[in-house]
Amino acid sequence: MIKPKQQQISSQSSAAGFTIIESLLAILVVTILMVGVAPVIVLSVATRVQAKRVEQGADAARAYIDGVRSGAITSTTLGFPFHTPQPFEKVAAPTSNAGLYCVDLDGGGCSINSPKDLYVQAFRNGVAASPENGYMLGIRVYRADAFSTPGLLKTMGVNGAKAQTFSGGLGDRKSPQFETITEMAGSNTNLKTLCARLKNTNNPDSQCL
Repeated sequence: MIKPKQQQISSQSSAAGFTIIESLLAILVVTILMVGVAPVIVLSVATRVQAKRVEQGADAARAYIDGVRSGAITSTTLGFPFHTPQPFEKVAAPTSNAGLYCVDLDGGGCSINSPKDLYVQAFRNGVAASPENGYMLGIRVYRADAFSTPGLLKTMGVNGAKAQTFSGGLGDRKSPQFETITEMAGSNTNLKTLCARLKNTNNPDSQCL
C-alpha cells in the first residue's frame, strides 16, 4: 500500500516588495541628492546665460564698429561717437539711455525693461569737428535693464568693473558687458593727420613733417 506524501507548507510568504521604512529611506536619499545637485545646476545655467550675454555684447560692439566703418552709422545717427578730450578710461558711464545706440535683440523694440536688449556707449578722440581725419574709438556695451533700476553704471577704468562669464544669479547688470578700443580711419586719414593726432604734445621734439 502506497502512503501519500504529506506536503510541507512553506513558512515563507510569497509576497515581495519594499516595506514602508525602505520606501521612506529611498525618498530621503533622493531628496538629499536633489538638494545637493540643485545649486550646481542653477549655477551652471546662470553661468551659461551670463556667458551668452558677454558674447552678445562683443558681437554688438563688432557690429557697431562695422556700421561706423561702412558708413551705415553716421554723425546723424543716434548714438554716433561723441568727442571727448579725456583719456578713455576716465570717460564717465552713461546716466541714462538717451543718446545711446540700441541693439534690439528680442525684436520688441528698445526697452530698458528688456533682459536681452543692449545699449552701446561710443566716444572718440581726435579733432572734434573732423571725424573724417580718423580717431580712436572707445566702446562700452551695457545691458538695457541696467537703466531700469536706480544706481550709477560702472566702467572698467574707474571701477575696474566688467561682466563675469562665471557668475551666479543675474550677474552685475551695472557693469559693461564688453569694452574695447579700436582705431578708425576716415576719408581724410593720411600720414599728416595721423601724426598730428598721435604725437606727444609734451615732447617739443615730437614734430609732424
